[in-house]
Amino acid sequence: QVQLVESGGGLVQTGGSLRLSCAASGIIFSIHTMGWYRQAPGNQRELVAAITSGGIENYADSVKGRFTISRDNAKNTVYLQMNSLKPEDTAVYYCNAKYWTTSFWGQGTQVTVSS
Repeated sequence: QVQLVESGGGLVQTGGSLRLSCAASGIIFSIHTMGWYRQAPGNQRELVAAITSGGIENYADSVKGRFTISRDNAKNTVYLQMNSLKPEDTAVYYCNAKYWTTSFWGQGTQVTVSS
């Protein structure tokens, strides 16, 4: 059974930082592209950042220079370090694991940035 469990969300003031974690089980973690997506109320789910099995990183323009994605294959965990947070970063953040045509999602963690 595949499980992606996110943690680290919460309430933070503008300019603050949070670190999200996503622990994966039931998959061969190292071969998956791992991603973080977010969805704000009334908006579509959007890609925030992704990291391939080879360590290549990709970021949405809105978070470049502020967010950093990383992975620890020994711990089957992907992280999202979020700095200089803005109110527009408020959303539910979802972890995703992708390999060819398979895609798995976590349950999401709420991030709220107060102004």
